[in-house]
Amino acid sequence: MENKLRIAIQKSGRLQEKSVKLLRECGLYFSNGPNRLKTESYNFPAEILFLRDDDIPQYVEDGVADIGIVGENVFLEKKKDIEITQRLDFAKCRLSLAIPKGDTYEGIQSFDGKQIATSYPNIIKDFLAKNNISAEIHEISGSVEIAPGIGLADAICDIVSTGSTLMSNGLKEVETVIKSEAVLVSGKSLSAEKQAILDKLIFRVKAVNKAKNTKYMLLNAPNDSVKEICSVLPGMKSPTVLPLKESGWSSVHSVVNEDEFWDKIDELKALGAQGILVVPIEKMIL
Repeated sequence: MENKLRIAIQKSGRLQEKSVKLLRECGLYFSNGPNRLKTESYNFPAEILFLRDDDIPQYVEDGVADIGIVGENVFLEKKKDIEITQRLDFAKCRLSLAIPKGDTYEGIQSFDGKQIATSYPNIIKDFLAKNNISAEIHEISGSVEIAPGIGLADAICDIVSTGSTLMSNGLKEVETVIKSEAVLVSGKSLSAEKQAILDKLIFRVKAVNKAKNTKYMLLNAPNDSVKEICSVLPGMKSPTVLPLKESGWSSVHSVVNEDEFWDKIDELKALGAQGILVVPIEKMIL
């Protein structure tokens, strides 16, 4: 039987869709019906397991799965003997402390002696201990936001993405405990064969994620401005410059960081660039 890398991902929830999307962008083809708990890639030595998010760290530690995709918050909360192999640059959020919006916040010491409701008792205990704060922790599995309103706690510690859920429940975010994103976790005793497969997968993940933050730019430039335009567009090594059929003009091709995209456009137009095309990059191998 072919040696396969067993990959655990969330069977439902906020990470499931993006985890499947990432694996497919990495060239793994597999079927995943709504009730399917296990499937195999048709073209890559991998088996995908669909599990509860909170269970993935345990399965990886036990060796049932070789690697898993989880939120960093889950990795930190579960405290299993596994390690982060690769950050995945999606599902970014934060675990924050929040209080009723009518309460006055005077700094982190405000939580001393208070009651805090959370689904992440280990993380918040570590945070409070680090800041020399003594507070009572109420561990609850869901609907954390309601705790202050029913008198269960003075504050909550929960995952925040936009903050809209807090606002709708009369709460305000006052302190970030940790920042989190999706991460690839692995056990510490992979065989050489499975480690080689994992290395190939990580190579593909890096290529996909690198491409997401960059754009491929093509433009026409007057020859007397090419040198200045190339200084604006350094590219991965240097821009590609090709002569056009029309005398005195060249085509310049380069890769730009999306964060700098609009600033580059303004500079290029000022230097006489025309016919500027910007297209997405699917994969980027450095």
